[in-house]
Amino acid sequence: MPSFTYTALNATGQTVTGSLAVGSKAEAFRKLEAQALTPVKVAEEAQSAKAAAATAAKAEDNQPVRLKRGQIILFTEELADMLDGGLQIDQALRVIAERQEDVGLRKVSVILRDQLREGSTVAKALKKASPSFDELYCNLVAAGEVSGSLPEILRRLSQNLNILADLQAKVTAAMIYPAILIGACVILLVVFMTVMVPQLTDLLAKNGQQLPFATQALISFSNFMARWWWALLAIITIVSLSFKAYIATPKGLMWWHETRLKIPLFGPVIATRFYAQFAHSMGSLVGNGVPLLSSIRLVSKISANVYIQSLLSKVSGMVAEGGGLSNSLKKVSHFPLMLVDMIAVGEQTGMLGRSLEKAAARYDKELDKRIKRMTALISPVIIAFMAVIVGIVAYSIISAVFQSVNGIKSRV
Repeated sequence: MPSFTYTALNATGQTVTGSLAVGSKAEAFRKLEAQALTPVKVAEEAQSAKAAAATAAKAEDNQPVRLKRGQIILFTEELADMLDGGLQIDQALRVIAERQEDVGLRKVSVILRDQLREGSTVAKALKKASPSFDELYCNLVAAGEVSGSLPEILRRLSQNLNILADLQAKVTAAMIYPAILIGACVILLVVFMTVMVPQLTDLLAKNGQQLPFATQALISFSNFMARWWWALLAIITIVSLSFKAYIATPKGLMWWHETRLKIPLFGPVIATRFYAQFAHSMGSLVGNGVPLLSSIRLVSKISANVYIQSLLSKVSGMVAEGGGLSNSLKKVSHFPLMLVDMIAVGEQTGMLGRSLEKAAARYDKELDKRIKRMTALISPVIIAFMAVIVGIVAYSIISAVFQSVNGIKSRV
């Protein structure tokens, strides 16, 4: 078992030194706190380094915990509140571990605290604590650590997560009514095709009449689906698997991520969300003294969209060659002119961080508008689509009924 030397303060403020034989550095911290000592410095003795490595590899009992979105939002908000209140991150995690009712969050806080005491960064500790902290989350936290603005970054993350949760809730709510209509439409089609259409077909056949074109087309489509459904299912499966395999390649993933930005309704929301994140993150980094080139390289990891990452990589190369940020963004011809102009003003006035924060606030409002517009349009679009289908079916049935009635009248 490895040994650790320590320097700590007792209850009266006196310095105490000594050594502990424990399994890890994190355990040394816990043992000192149990003895009412405040650790100042804990270091592993050189002669026990190999034993410590073996013990650490052997006794890794802190398994990662999967968290739901609501748990991540709660954890992020609590940690941001405590850091804003002046607590160090180690103290904040201890408070969460001791007072949080959620078992998963308590365990994540303990793992994070242990990893930090072992010398890990917050971003790396998050990845080890839970796979639920995605690349975007960890990269933003890494940017916050570098810039010294971790509380602000965490606050921004909680806002983004709340926006995503709110968007998902709105989309789900907007889909409830159309889903009911779709179900009713399917039932109506089944009744028409299994009850009404056969009866009308027999009636028209007895009168020696032909089915109207619309009715005949509907019956042909129904017969085709009943006979070849397995082939259609196989085609859909093959196409889906082929598409998935293609976008797994670098070229395919680049195409797909670029195409997603052009999808009506959804594409502008994805792009606007990135612009807001880009402006917020760049503003925090530059405002806290991080060099511009380093800030761009950190922000390039924020988006999970590889197409946007490639654009920022080009921007980074141009800035490295001596170009300005606004001119570089303008040359890649994807970033909106409003954002480019605001950055140009910030560069000219020497207040780039402030200009970026103003741009971020504007894109936050724009993102909210686009989300409301998208959720407002989903339901009407689906309802209109279903109305067209029901209208076609109803027309084909009604035309057959009218033709049958006219045939009977003509014979009478």
